[in-house]
Amino acid sequence: MKNIVVLVSGGGTNLQALIDAEKRGELGNGKITCVIASKADAYALERAKNNGIKAVTLVRKDYADVAAYSKAMTELLIAEKADLVVYAGFMTILDEQVCNAFPHKMMNVHPALIPSFCGKGFYGLHVHEAALAKGVKLSGATVHFVTEECDGGPIILQKAVEVKNGDTPETLQKRIMEEAEWKILPKAVQLFCDDKITVQDGKAVITE
Repeated sequence: MKNIVVLVSGGGTNLQALIDAEKRGELGNGKITCVIASKADAYALERAKNNGIKAVTLVRKDYADVAAYSKAMTELLIAEKADLVVYAGFMTILDEQVCNAFPHKMMNVHPALIPSFCGKGFYGLHVHEAALAKGVKLSGATVHFVTEECDGGPIILQKAVEVKNGDTPETLQKRIMEEAEWKILPKAVQLFCDDKITVQDGKAVITE
């Protein structure tokens, strides 16, 4: 059984999707063993506690810089024997120390179809504001491995979502979460935990 550690910063809706998937037996050979929050008041911590999952707080502002915080996070993930690290609305920057310790063992869900509307500055509602400003007809979500390059790691899964007339950043965000993020993130975790993903030439290859 693979240990899944989930990193959070806020409400934890993607964490809840993972918890619900695990209860349905849909995380394969994986189990959520720990939730780590970068903010002490993150509601995601309550979701973890309510479901009997270990909840840990590693507050970013307690550390002098990104390097010090990344070192502490790396040590914590190693101590928790993490086989897979999942960014689920984790809004805190980590440096290459973590990526180097967990190569192709960290994944993130991004609320757009990478390589569109991704990279530095594209997070939260900013992503959907940019998509609507461009007038795209399809947006969606991407699950990818985390590397040193922001949103630049190998793409694991993607799902498209229709952009509708009259959409606001908030309505588009909600639809993408419900129709894409909450579906493909648990699926990507399941594929990883069942050893169905390999990385070849910088691309994630899935074998069913």
